[in-house]
Amino acid sequence: MRITELRERISLYFSDPLTYSQDIVHSELGGRTVNEALASGMEPREIWLAVVAHNPEMPKKFR
Repeated sequence: MRITELRERISLYFSDPLTYSQDIVHSELGGRTVNEALASGMEPREIWLAVVAHNPEMPKKFR
């Protein structure tokens, strides 16, 4: 997965993807936000899986 695909998937589900990516801290990402995880070198696919785990209510069509 590329960063652009990660961003696109986040945009499809969250009404404010920029705020979600910079403000929501995920324990699944080691206490980091999506943006911090990207900056630290985490793979976009790992980040996406953490976003899905963090939001279990997410319908399958967005996963």
